[in-house]
Amino acid sequence: MTKNQLKFQFQNKTILIEKLMESLKSVLPITLTVFFLCFFILPISTDTVLYFIIGAVFLTVGIGLFQLGADNAMSPIGMHIGAHLTRSKNLWALLFGAFILGIIITVSEPDLQILASTFPNIPNATMIFAVAVGVGLFLIVGILRVLFQVKLRYVLIAFYVLTFVLAFFADPKFLPVSFDSGGVTTGPMTVPSIIALGVGISSLRSDRSAESDSFGYVALCSIGPILTVLLLGFFFPSEASHSENIVPHADSSTDLFSSFIEAFPHYVKEVLFALLPVCVFFLIFQIFWLKLPKITLKKILIGLLYTFVGLVLFLTGANVGFMPMGTHIGQLLGDPHNQWLIIPVAVILGYYTVRAEPAVQVLTKQVYELTAGTIPQKGMVFALSVGVALAVSLSFIRMICGFSILWILVPGYIIALFLTFFVPPIFTAIAFDSGGIASGPLTSTFLLPLSIGLAAAMDADLGLFAFGIVALVAMMPIITVQALGLSYTIISRKKAAVESADEKDESDEFIELETTHE
Repeated sequence: MTKNQLKFQFQNKTILIEKLMESLKSVLPITLTVFFLCFFILPISTDTVLYFIIGAVFLTVGIGLFQLGADNAMSPIGMHIGAHLTRSKNLWALLFGAFILGIIITVSEPDLQILASTFPNIPNATMIFAVAVGVGLFLIVGILRVLFQVKLRYVLIAFYVLTFVLAFFADPKFLPVSFDSGGVTTGPMTVPSIIALGVGISSLRSDRSAESDSFGYVALCSIGPILTVLLLGFFFPSEASHSENIVPHADSSTDLFSSFIEAFPHYVKEVLFALLPVCVFFLIFQIFWLKLPKITLKKILIGLLYTFVGLVLFLTGANVGFMPMGTHIGQLLGDPHNQWLIIPVAVILGYYTVRAEPAVQVLTKQVYELTAGTIPQKGMVFALSVGVALAVSLSFIRMICGFSILWILVPGYIIALFLTFFVPPIFTAIAFDSGGIASGPLTSTFLLPLSIGLAAAMDADLGLFAFGIVALVAMMPIITVQALGLSYTIISRKKAAVESADEKDESDEFIELETTHE
């Protein structure tokens, strides 16, 4: 084994440990909260708790492997294909290639697969494909916006106005899940690839705003799925839907673990079909155009293997052990004797879920550097945590009171779009991109099932009230980041005014001294 191979293996092991620690930090807060509820408040059977523990282990390892695979495979694939398409300087080839890339990457997004499996009114494959097409189309919109130098705020305003106009005419039962689809789509699979593609395209321009235009693609790609799912509502019947009680049960330890083993073939097949288009698309580019060196190709192939194994473990742990616990706790909280716990649990879960998302740390560091330390990372994490805690609480309050999600989304996005006129463009781009960051894997695998279980216990319609929690979680960071950007702008202006006044005073004093000397 060569020195370079040993170095590569050592680096991979070190990064893998880091990714596993990050995923452990993500899963641990929810796990500890569930343990507290199980041991002190809610009566839950021992085998159900064991299912949850094994599911949490699978989820932790799966997220770690998946993130390592995304870093080693999905980001480089997006970067290399994006770089080739931009170098070709053929606009039609660039747009078509971006459209296909957007579709095939979105199809493999784990959060989207979970959302599609929980919404009963649309077949899984139909919903996944419609959402993927929405991402592909709006990736084209993002490219055209950058190439023709259209300000992001005007594009966002135009399409959100279109979205809410369509929402008022759409079937109300499709509203929450359509906005949820925008949040889950921009997940750990799509975001690295879209950002890599965006950086490559923005590099074609050399003006001052080129760097800030590398952001905003994720924001636009979140709108596409909302529109496509709203349109599906015109073609599919909206039947009343309720969640079934799917509490796992095992008579012995072998029965318990065999439930996970038996689920493996199903998710292996599902993930294989999801990743196959990505592999084929990349190999076509590699054979005919990219011709990457063997060492680079090997790293990408190993990254795809990590992604495959991570996705299988993630989906198995989530569906067999993690999600059923969320649903069961939601059902228990819906009992009249336990309803006083709904809002406190919502606040705790919302607060700690977003703090544990690894991508949030990247976002806060980015804002800290942009503001030259004016907005500290701890302060921003606290603001995001409070915002998401409020979002989860509002979602449950909406279910209890029975009002439409538009009563929250419309004012929320009006505030978010209004703020775009008062903050630097870079903050607007980062803020709208960050919406998908907060609604990470834990929102889909635990908070959404919790909401479904609560809706079932309170006899509320699943389509109207169980869904929408991801949408609200995704909306809050948009307002929070821009509010912090506004505070940064005000502080910067005051600081500049004070420095200008000090310079003027020093200048006046210098002139006065010169006059006195004469």
